[in-house]
Amino acid sequence: MEDNFQHKGLRKKLVDELRIKGITDESILSAILRIPRHVFMDSSFIKFSYQDRAFPIAAGQTISQPYTVAIQTILLQVKPLDKILEVGTGSGYQAAVLLELGALVYTIERQKELYAKAQQILGKLGYRPHFFYGDGYAGLPTYGPFDKILITAGASEIPPELLKQLKIGGRLVIPLGSLNEQTMTVIEKKSESEFTTTYHGSFVFVPLLKGLENG
Repeated sequence: MEDNFQHKGLRKKLVDELRIKGITDESILSAILRIPRHVFMDSSFIKFSYQDRAFPIAAGQTISQPYTVAIQTILLQVKPLDKILEVGTGSGYQAAVLLELGALVYTIERQKELYAKAQQILGKLGYRPHFFYGDGYAGLPTYGPFDKILITAGASEIPPELLKQLKIGGRLVIPLGSLNEQTMTVIEKKSESEFTTTYHGSFVFVPLLKGLENG
């Protein structure tokens, strides 16, 4: 879990690169500057940790590109003490960003290997989200409703159960589209039956899968 001067210098370069690419939210940039992304990476990719790229992690998944993490977080409009459901814990890096912003994070993961590994890494770094092993399509009805919901995998549809678990006035951010390309989509819940939708550019995510890893 070493975080040395070289790592911190590389993070500073990454933040400078994100600024050049148009990320201007200083709270998110500060979070990225503080979080040691290299500890979330598989050992074979550690030397590339501070490149603005996605990389493979366990269970056929990826750690998202920092630019993508920043965009999703900006669209979520995180406020301190927001109760946020994250669907797809993955490496745990996105959860760390949300926690740095003062959110209360409930994160669900269907891959047991990732669920266990993210708990270990985030715990060692002092982050304390609420972890759940389960089906992200079903969300966490017992713990809702949520101020915000973030889906970190590409979906062909918006899971209806997640819309039910979103507070009125809340925001849901989801990459929506085909297997090869998705459009970053923001759903705002105006009432139990009224939603507004906006679109925010093309991205590529691993697919959002139903059920548990062997289910």
